[in-house]
Amino acid sequence: MSIQTIKWVNGKVKLIDQTKLPQKLVYCTYSDVTSLWKAIKQLKVRGAPALGVAGAFGVLLGLKGFNVGNARERSLQQHIKKTAAYLRTSRPTAVNLFYALERMEKAAQGNKRRSVSQIKAALKKEAFRMYEEDRRLCRAMGKAGSSLIRSGSRVLTICNTGVLATVDYGTAAGVMYAAKEAGKRFSVYACETRPLLQGARLTTWELMRRRIDVTLICDNMAATLMKQGKVDLILTGADRIAANGDTANKIGTYMLAVLAKHHRVPFYVVAPSTTFDLKTKNGRAIPIEQRDRKEVIQWGGIPTAPKNVKVYNPAFDVTPHELITGFVTEKGIIRHL
Repeated sequence: MSIQTIKWVNGKVKLIDQTKLPQKLVYCTYSDVTSLWKAIKQLKVRGAPALGVAGAFGVLLGLKGFNVGNARERSLQQHIKKTAAYLRTSRPTAVNLFYALERMEKAAQGNKRRSVSQIKAALKKEAFRMYEEDRRLCRAMGKAGSSLIRSGSRVLTICNTGVLATVDYGTAAGVMYAAKEAGKRFSVYACETRPLLQGARLTTWELMRRRIDVTLICDNMAATLMKQGKVDLILTGADRIAANGDTANKIGTYMLAVLAKHHRVPFYVVAPSTTFDLKTKNGRAIPIEQRDRKEVIQWGGIPTAPKNVKVYNPAFDVTPHELITGFVTEKGIIRHL
């Protein structure tokens, strides 16, 4: 696809404002850490791999105001840690963000005996290394997972796992793109993905651009589709995968996994190895982001519920590993034994 979700241009972060899609394809530019933090929090950029690269670029933005002439290496290290700690507070569930920030901190530490300007250069090199890794890993995942899709397959997916969730290709949607490039003809059902409609606004927009046959459904229609035998395969992404395989992903994913188990539909999670968090024992230890109640009681400023109604709005749920058929990674397919 000819679009890129996030770029580093002339010392600034340029990214697609995903809140404007599908009506407008708009790029916004950010020159400081605070504005980028807000963009991440407001979901102008989202998707675990894209958040990782955004975090790395955020550290570079944080270096802009650091005066090389009067700086000491120790104060620079402290500044980097402070910037990374701040960026971590934007989205607590997606482990790729934490992974990228940790890599930037390690890159700084690994060059601590060098000059400030050399440390800055090393950090920029590390950030661009992660950018290129994301492109490579996504294409490797797509190639590995494309065998799951056959000509005539009917695939169900949730949220957005394509170009907009990564640098420029995708995880679960990347599998679909690879299958399309291999000449396979198949169809996709995209769950709308309440409450922010990433499936309706983003996934359908992407798939239609790639001329993939896509049908939009409400989230609560998935059970009926499976009962009618209209789903052959479910592909989802992931924001964090615990050591035992429990997987956090967009709210509603667990529901699909339960339905898939009942209807004997294969359920695969597509994610790079960077999304596996071996420090987290199981799904119970994964922090789940709670988001603003306004996302549920209004849309586009128009009220959709009583103003004072109580709201529960977790952004993610956790699918137990026993409900997952397998994981598609850049290293191949890991199937549940």
